[in-house]
Amino acid sequence: MECCRGRYAEAERQFGPAIASRDLDRYHRKGPDATSRLLLEALSDQVRRGDSLLDIGSGVGVLDFELLSNGVQTATLVDASPAYLHAAGDEAAARSLSDRGASRCGRLHQAGRQPCVRRRCDAASSGLLLPRPRVAASSGDGTRASSAGVLVSPRSLVYPLMAGARECAPTLLWNPFRTFVHSPAAMDAIVTQAGFSRIHRARTLAWSIDVYART
Repeated sequence: MECCRGRYAEAERQFGPAIASRDLDRYHRKGPDATSRLLLEALSDQVRRGDSLLDIGSGVGVLDFELLSNGVQTATLVDASPAYLHAAGDEAAARSLSDRGASRCGRLHQAGRQPCVRRRCDAASSGLLLPRPRVAASSGDGTRASSAGVLVSPRSLVYPLMAGARECAPTLLWNPFRTFVHSPAAMDAIVTQAGFSRIHRARTLAWSIDVYART
C-alpha cells in the first residue's frame, strides 16, 4: 500500500502502526471481540463455501480471517488506514492466505476499479457483503449481486452522542481526523431500497449488528 502513504494523513495519524499492531496482538491473544463474535454468529447461516467477501472498514482483517477459515473463498479488505491494511497483509502471509485476499485503500464505490483511490476518512459504521459466484458472474458487479450483507452501526440511543462527539472531540484534541456518523434509520432505508431485507439483529451496548438478505 505504498501508493496510499501520505494521502490519508488523518487516518494514518488516528490508526497508525502502533494501533494496528495492538489490535492484531489482541486478536492473537483473545480472538474476535464481542461485537465481532456476534457478527460472525449472525452471519453463520448465510455463508456458503466459495463465497466472496467485501469488508468495508476492515481494520486488521479479523472478520476476514475468521470467515476465510469457514468457507469463504476470497476476501477484499477496504480501509482508510494503510497501517491496518499492511498489518492484515502480514497476517495473511503468515497464514498462507495471501492468494485469497486483496486490499483496497480508498472510497468504497471505486474500490473495485483501481488499486489506490482517495477517501477522506473512515466511517463510524462498517459492513460486509457476500457475493455468490454464480450470481456475480451474471451481473459483472459483485456488490450489486450480493446475496447477503451485514451492517454494523451505532444504536439509535448512542447515535446522538457519537454525532456530538464527532463535532467536539477533534477540535478539543487538535486532531484533524473526522468520522462520518450516519443515521441508523437512514442507512437501513438505503439498504432496503437496494433490495435487501433485514433477517437478523444482534446488539451490544453501543452497536447494532444487522444481517440483510437479498429479497
